[in-house]
Amino acid sequence: MFWVKKIISQLFMPVPLLLLLIVLAYLVMRNRRSSKALLVLAATLLVILSSGWGSNWLLAPLEDQYSVNSQPIGKGCLVMVLGSGHDENANLPAVQQLSNTALARLTEGVRQLSLGQDCKLVVSGWSGGLSTRSHADVMFDAAVELGVASQSIIKFPLAKDTIEEAQFMKWEVGDAPFRLVTSASHMPRAMAIFTDAQLNVSAAPTDFAQRETYWWRFDAQNLLNSQRAIHEYMGLLWFKLKHEKEGARS
Repeated sequence: MFWVKKIISQLFMPVPLLLLLIVLAYLVMRNRRSSKALLVLAATLLVILSSGWGSNWLLAPLEDQYSVNSQPIGKGCLVMVLGSGHDENANLPAVQQLSNTALARLTEGVRQLSLGQDCKLVVSGWSGGLSTRSHADVMFDAAVELGVASQSIIKFPLAKDTIEEAQFMKWEVGDAPFRLVTSASHMPRAMAIFTDAQLNVSAAPTDFAQRETYWWRFDAQNLLNSQRAIHEYMGLLWFKLKHEKEGARS
């Protein structure tokens, strides 16, 4: 189910979707009206998704739900940072192996630690099937490189997605309060999942992707930001449907 979900979701990402529309336009070339409509749709989507105003329009409902959290953390300081990939390279320090998103999350997690005393940091993420090391292990090493004491770090190297991260956290801390760090666009879905698991969680978003830009500027970064938003909307829809289905069974 995990891989089926990943493969199906890829079909709705901007680049695969645009390529699919172009291929369909070619297949129905004899029907000029249908072929033209598909090409116009592909061009329109490309313009919207690769524009600053288009990507910001998609991101805003997600990123505006939670603001930066700089509130002091009380007793039992616990900070969890959700994983987001790395490129394994033994010649590089762990910090430089992290994806831009993972590094943004981890640095915010370290900042959150400074808001409390005797804090513990939780890092998570599996190998993704491509690396010999889990993402949690690389995050662990990167956190140590950034000054976090190794004995203050908890790892979840088997967690494949946010739902499993919530499950591992439930087993580890029960109902103890903790601060959750993830990308601002991912935070609404993460909070829905962690709250549904009856965890005592508060949000600490980072990696905000909305940006000021000229209306006429179209680039790959905007396309990537649009993809990020679409991925989250699909994830929220899938979680809602799954939750409703489980509720109907009970």
